[in-house]
Formats: sequence, C-alpha cells, structure tokens
Amino acid sequence: MFGNLGTVGLAAALTCLMIFGIPGGGKLKPLGWWTTVFLAMLAASSYKAAGGIFTIVPDAAETVINFLNSFVKGMTMPALALCLAIFLLFKKLTTKQVGVTALLFFYVASSAGGMWSYLADAIENARVGLQ
Repeated sequence: MFGNLGTVGLAAALTCLMIFGIPGGGKLKPLGWWTTVFLAMLAASSYKAAGGIFTIVPDAAETVINFLNSFVKGMTMPALALCLAIFLLFKKLTTKQVGVTALLFFYVASSAGGMWSYLADAIENARVGLQ
C-alpha cells in the first residue's frame, strides 16, 4: 500500500499517529490506553532502529538514566524499566502522559535486553536487510 516505508518512515508515521491520534478530534476516536501503549512500543523500537533525528527520545531516556544514577548508584536498565512499568501501570495518567511514559519505558526496556529488545532488534535487522 505504501511501498518501501523503511524504519525512518515507520518512526515518522508512528510519531504522527501518536501526536494526532492521542488527542483525537477528527473523524476517528482518540486512541485508547492500550492502543497508545502498543504504538509507543512500536515507536520506541523504531526510534532505536531509525537513528538520526529520532535519537531525541533515546537521548532523553539516557539523560534520565544518568540523572537517576547520580542519586541511586548502580541503577541498571532492567531496574529502571521495571520501575517505569510499575509507574505506568499503577499511576493514573492521561493518555498523553501514557504515550510519553510508554515511549520512555520501551526505549529503556529494549536497551535492557531480554524479551523487550527482540522487537527493536527485528526492526533493526529489517532496516539492515533493506539496505
């Protein structure tokens, strides 16, 4: 339908969907909580694979990690991901806040290794395979 979208195109499209889909106001309903979390997962993984301008989110996540490590020595990526997941699941947040927190969570989680890194790795492998 859209031809060769690529990782940068995917990251851009998901960013637009989150920016315009979360508040809604058009013909379609606003995105719900779970849809926003799912899109943030895909977007964060795409950002990691796309690079370029999309490193703004990873750079912001890295800044938060470094800031936390200045107070809590030894804070690891998996521990930070778990703390963000707990915050995301138990704190009452607006859908916009869910989108931002989920982007941060999925970037941190994909950098922490384990099952969350598989999606980012798959998108990166697809990008490399298309070049």
